Amino acid sequence: MIGKLKGTVDEIGEDHVVIDVHGVGYVAHCGARTLGALPGPGEAVTLFIETYVREDMLRLYGFASEIERAWFRLLQNVQGVGSKVALAILGTLSTGELASAIALQDKAMVSRAPGVGPKVAARIVIELKDKAPAFAGAQDAPSMGLKRNLGDGLAPAAITDAVSALTNLGYSREQAATAVSAALKGAGEDPSSATLIRLGLRELSRG
Repeated sequence: MIGKLKGTVDEIGEDHVVIDVHGVGYVAHCGARTLGALPGPGEAVTLFIETYVREDMLRLYGFASEIERAWFRLLQNVQGVGSKVALAILGTLSTGELASAIALQDKAMVSRAPGVGPKVAARIVIELKDKAPAFAGAQDAPSMGLKRNLGDGLAPAAITDAVSALTNLGYSREQAATAVSAALKGAGEDPSSATLIRLGLRELSRG
């Protein structure tokens, strides 16, 4: 099994890249985001690989990170999601956006991916809800609990009001939830919505 390819970019196609590893060209099928982030031909590249072996086919799927590959595997546990749809989702949403969409039960965000209808999007956010935090990645982990509570309607009123206020100011719900989550660390016990808004804006200004 091939788990990782380290070589140089030989050719970039519409849905794949050819990686030259010591004179051998490996074709790795990738999502749009991964393809868009690749360096030019002749440049060094490393891709994490998922190898699919069938009776009449050997296919490699390439990912920029291990967490992206893990999401690719996880998504296919949902009925109606095969490799093509999983790749389309990861080509449309970053792993952080996907984790946030699942935590917030945002079916509309998931259905932005080509080939993902409302029913499949609903199954993804419902069936993977409890698994999203584990696959969010370290940078998203601090805010996942809050995002999950917001999605469930369990967050305290001050937090909900603060997220709503920041959203009304033009920030995305994910940005607002992440900022409020960071603000909670220095807000003391039982902070008011005004305090969370102020600290949340401070966090957002740093970005």
